Amino acid sequence: MTPSTDADRHRRGLAITGLGGLALSFDIPLIRSADGEVWSILAVRSLSTFLAALATWVVINHLLGRRVALIPGKAGLIAGLLYGINSFTFLLAVFNTSTANVVFILAFTSMFAAILSWIFLKERPSNATFLTMGVMLVGVGVIVSDGLESGHLFGDAMAACSAFLLAAAITISRASGRDMSLVPLTTAIFPAIAGFMLLPAGGLTIAEPAYILFNGLVMIPLAFFCLATGPRYLSAPEVGMFYLLETILAPIWVWIVFSETPSSPTLLGGTILILALVGHSLWQIRMRAARARLACEVAG
Repeated sequence: MTPSTDADRHRRGLAITGLGGLALSFDIPLIRSADGEVWSILAVRSLSTFLAALATWVVINHLLGRRVALIPGKAGLIAGLLYGINSFTFLLAVFNTSTANVVFILAFTSMFAAILSWIFLKERPSNATFLTMGVMLVGVGVIVSDGLESGHLFGDAMAACSAFLLAAAITISRASGRDMSLVPLTTAIFPAIAGFMLLPAGGLTIAEPAYILFNGLVMIPLAFFCLATGPRYLSAPEVGMFYLLETILAPIWVWIVFSETPSSPTLLGGTILILALVGHSLWQIRMRAARARLACEVAG
C-alpha cells in the first residue's frame, strides 16, 4: 500500500468515525428528553435500533448489491454481545449519575482500547500514550471521588464498565478485520428482549416516546454504524478517541436543554481528561505526518 493510499484510508476513517462520534453526542440528551423509566427506555431504544439494522441490511444487500453480514462469524457475535451488555451499563449510568460524569468517564474508552490492543494484538502503546493514560487516571479519579461524596458511585462504576466494554468490542473488530458495521445494531435485539422482560407492572412508561424512537431509529444506528466501521481504517485507540466528541458535546447539549450544571470536581476531572486526549491526538497527527514525509522521501 502506497503512502498516499494509506493517507486516503486514514482520512476516510477519520471522517466516518468523526460523524459517528458527533451522532453519539445526542444520545443522552434524547434519552433525557424522552422522560421514561429505565427498562422502558432500554426496550424501545434497543428494539428500534434492531429494526433500523434490518432495514439497513436489506438496503445494502438487495438494493446496493453489497454482501454485508448482520453478524460476521464468532468474532462478530462476541463483539455484539459486548455492545449489548454495554446498553445495560450505559443506561444504568445515565439514570444513576450526572450526564457529565457519564461522558467524561466514557472518554477512557480510548485508553482501555490501547491497553487491550497491547495485550491481545501486540500493538504496544507509545510512551506518550502511557503518559496520557496516567493523566487520564488522575482525571477519572477526581470524577469518581465526587461520585463517592454525592452518592453516584454506582452510576460512575457503570460508566467505567461501558468504557471497557466498548474498548473490548472495538479491539475485537480491529483484530478480526471483518466488516462489523451492523453488529452493534443487530445485537441490540438482546437488550431489547431483556428490557421488555424487566418492564414494570404498568408496562412501557415513556412520556415523550418520539425522542427515543428518533434516537433508536436514526441517531444510534448512524453513530454505531460509523464507529463500528472505523476499525477497518484506524487503530483501536484512534477509534476510541472519537468518543471524545460525545465527552465534549453531550454536557453542552444537556446544559442548554436541561440547565444541568456539572459539579466543580466533575468539571476539573473532565478538563484533565479532555486536555490529555486532545494533546495525545495532536501528537499522533504530528507523528503520522512525520512518518508520511519520511516514506515520501524514501520513495523519492
